Amino acid sequence: MSQKTVERLIGKLATDEEARSRYRADRRRTLEELAGGTDLLSAVELDALAATSADLLDSFADALDPRLQRVRLPREPRPEGRP
Repeated sequence: MSQKTVERLIGKLATDEEARSRYRADRRRTLEELAGGTDLLSAVELDALAATSADLLDSFADALDPRLQRVRLPREPRPEGRP
């Protein structure tokens, strides 16, 4: 059990749009990946975080100053035939 891990995950979900998108698609898997494995969270913590509303996280993120959000730069189109 780690309060620090819980706080880090909530912060990541609040400031990273891509992480929130992944969370919406598969909550438990995203939480486990962000935590670096299941051994850093107790079952109770994992259940509680997975029960957190994605809409609530979006609302919280919208209320934060944009300077605290992770910047996502658009990908530049690649020349044809290049990976």
